[in-house]
Amino acid sequence: MAELTWPTLLLTDPSPSLRMLVLKELMDRPDDDREVRELEALRSEDPLVRHLIEMQNGDGSWDVLESPSSGAAGTMRTTIYALCRLGYLGFRRDNPAVRLGVEYLLSLQNDDGSWPLAGRASGSEEEGYSMIPLQTALPLRALASCGYSTDPRAEKAYGWLFDRRLPDGAWPTGIASGQSGGVAGYRRLPHSRWGCRSNTTGVLICLSFHPSLRKGPEARKALDLLLGRETRDRRNVGYEVSRLLGAERLGGVLTHHARFDPAMVLDLCWRIGASGSDPRVAGFVEFARESQGRYGLWEYNPAPQLSRWVSFDVLRSLRRLDIEGDWISSEPRTPFKPYPALPRRF
Repeated sequence: MAELTWPTLLLTDPSPSLRMLVLKELMDRPDDDREVRELEALRSEDPLVRHLIEMQNGDGSWDVLESPSSGAAGTMRTTIYALCRLGYLGFRRDNPAVRLGVEYLLSLQNDDGSWPLAGRASGSEEEGYSMIPLQTALPLRALASCGYSTDPRAEKAYGWLFDRRLPDGAWPTGIASGQSGGVAGYRRLPHSRWGCRSNTTGVLICLSFHPSLRKGPEARKALDLLLGRETRDRRNVGYEVSRLLGAERLGGVLTHHARFDPAMVLDLCWRIGASGSDPRVAGFVEFARESQGRYGLWEYNPAPQLSRWVSFDVLRSLRRLDIEGDWISSEPRTPFKPYPALPRRF
């Protein structure tokens, strides 16, 4: 039942953007296909796109999105997610709104390739940090998802991130008072003492959009570490897609990837080239298939209107995942606890 009904359910969605992506990425229709061209012409009237373009400021920035409390995230973070949404919907550098938004973000870039660290308000989790990898990974993701990953200014940002990589292949929480920041339990990475899952995930997403770096040793090692956390929460499947499309809060900096979204992990697996023969990857695939509803969709209960988008995202990952690739894991499978029991003192 599930395999037979999803094309009908997805292709009857009111969003021309979703229908076009389904035709191209799930049904292999070429760019010059008549129906694909018709839907591409209709995308500008998609509410997900039209409302976003209407809210763009003259300098290319966005102050607010439909996302809950997006205005409180600040102009730069809001602009980042506006561009990430356009990139997810398939818009690239030939789109005027994308070009204007990208130039706004690049106008804020530091000479060393990084972006300023924002969010140091009193009482915030970021207070006291002089460097957090996500300060650059978040805006770089916006650029890379819109087709700017090989722009010289983006390449400079990748270099800045590589310079802050830990010897074990993860990225740290950051630097505070000259010292490495601590790693809260929910952000711990298996097999990494100082690696932060939230920062490592943010950098890994950027790498996954680069045509050559996504297959490089840095991306593979980071994904290998991320796969060590084999926790699976059905409620989080599709969280990142929902946030991209405006139904979730943008979140803080250190807490940006606090939720462990299995759908996002599968997306990273196919982009970076992890093989389905890896038992950990196979476990995520099995979990995804078991979570599929009887009519072929993955329901996202916090925002049911986005269930078809979440379903498209999971189906694309399952379809593109390499079953027999050259992926070799370097990390053993070990039980993971975010907050391990402390040894007794007496």
